[in-house]
Amino acid sequence: MRPFYAVTGVGLAVALAASGCAMPSAAGDGGEGGHSGGTGSRVVLADSTPLDEFNPVSGYGSTGVSPLYEGLLRPSATDDESLPDLVPALAAADPVVSDDGLTWTVRLREGVRFHDGTALDSGDVAATYRAVADPVSGSPIASDYTSIARIGTPDPLTVEFGLDAADPGMPARLLLGIAPSELLAPGPAAESTLNTAPVGTGPYRLERLSPGEAVLVGDPDHRDGAPDVDTLVLRSVPDENARAQMIVTGEVDGTVLPPALAAGLADRDGLELVSVNTADWRAVALPTAHPFTGDPAVRRALTLAVDRESLVEHVLAGHGRPATSPITDAYPEFEPVGVAGVQPDADPAARRAVARGRLAEAGWRPGPDGVLVRGGSADRAEFVLAYPVADSLRRELASAVADQLREVGVAVELWGGTWDEIEARAGEVAVLLGGGDNPYTVDTQAYRTLHSRTPLSGPLDNPGGYGNADVDRALDAARRAADPAERTRLYRRAPRAYLQNPGHLFLVTLDHTYLVRDTGHTGPAPILEPHSHGATWGPWWAVAHWTARP
Repeated sequence: MRPFYAVTGVGLAVALAASGCAMPSAAGDGGEGGHSGGTGSRVVLADSTPLDEFNPVSGYGSTGVSPLYEGLLRPSATDDESLPDLVPALAAADPVVSDDGLTWTVRLREGVRFHDGTALDSGDVAATYRAVADPVSGSPIASDYTSIARIGTPDPLTVEFGLDAADPGMPARLLLGIAPSELLAPGPAAESTLNTAPVGTGPYRLERLSPGEAVLVGDPDHRDGAPDVDTLVLRSVPDENARAQMIVTGEVDGTVLPPALAAGLADRDGLELVSVNTADWRAVALPTAHPFTGDPAVRRALTLAVDRESLVEHVLAGHGRPATSPITDAYPEFEPVGVAGVQPDADPAARRAVARGRLAEAGWRPGPDGVLVRGGSADRAEFVLAYPVADSLRRELASAVADQLREVGVAVELWGGTWDEIEARAGEVAVLLGGGDNPYTVDTQAYRTLHSRTPLSGPLDNPGGYGNADVDRALDAARRAADPAERTRLYRRAPRAYLQNPGHLFLVTLDHTYLVRDTGHTGPAPILEPHSHGATWGPWWAVAHWTARP
């Protein structure tokens, strides 16, 4: 396994070795913070997320990466450049698929036990999937599992998934973390005891939980043995400047930070910047019932007016890529597509000029204050753009987009609110969304965002109410296409149809940026990450497989 290499300048990422890396550390030699390298060591991490959402029915660990839970399959890769393979975890072997693709049979490993000592069996698997599908649970990930029509348990170690149609994305649906059936009581997932008292089969179990800290300890009875890092301390620190101070002073071994802040600290003594490739995109969902953004001609023009390259350079400090759809270049289904008839490599100034022309063709003319109006002054080219007030990166992206749209005569009022406040106004205001929750199948990457809303849609799935029959047909057919070539063709058709009549302003795909110190361990290099990131991703996604360096 190879080491990370120290970053020597702001904005430069640590080189990630294909086969592995040396692990970040603060006080890994037993210095400040009391951490000690080697077997019996602990790692302390600061994260932005709360520590009361450990329920797999609510989506925790649904991408197969969690220190607490395991799915039937798990992601495996040597780097973050492409989609990982999905290999057996709780499954004893790869799923067996019937000739018609409608039945997936999974044989479970023998002898697996949950942290409470109970044995894993097929009933636990069935109960977890049924809880996600149960409308009463209110699971935000339910729409990802609609292809599963039934779940059978012919014996204690065998699970059969019956599909209503062939689903090539099914392997990614087998990453869901499994919980004991006894703890999956009917009712809202948000009220489950699993949120604060998780019980899984992962290499770590929860030893202690307080409002600001979770202490996880290695499970000595795990089939892979006790981890070398036997204590993992997760601290909830929502304020990014506080997290930055903690990593600079050596109070923690690592943290996740926005790109510009991380890059600005990367040349400090003992700190390394790790930049990880992701499928995590940002976009503005435009309300399609709005007097201004409800006009398809307006949405096409606004899509052209955004300078994505500038957003990557100035907001992301170079840690990301321009995006025009949720299907990014990590997927074999990706193809570069022009935006509203303009080639993707066109000069930003030229695109803005085309945008002004398109708005003029739609009847919009400059008003006395420079904001476009139509029909005298009755209609103004303006809308509200909402972002979560605690998310500085979305705030900066929202501000930059507002500045860019002002150049073509569009006034954008920024509004920071809580998610509950934003959800209450969905459909009325534009929302700065993040996506890529489960990126290990292109289906979930595209369906929630581009498809018309369904009864299973979450409140922030396509909140602007976008609908396009051509896009829906392509996505629905792709879900059921057994032939890989046909499936790729359909997934390429969907964004082409979408970009002729867009409903969002897709902006960028992020790299996740982490600041770390060396703890004296080696382990697997990071893999392509979903929207979720933080202390259980990045350099620490496989912390249970770290080994102490001699």
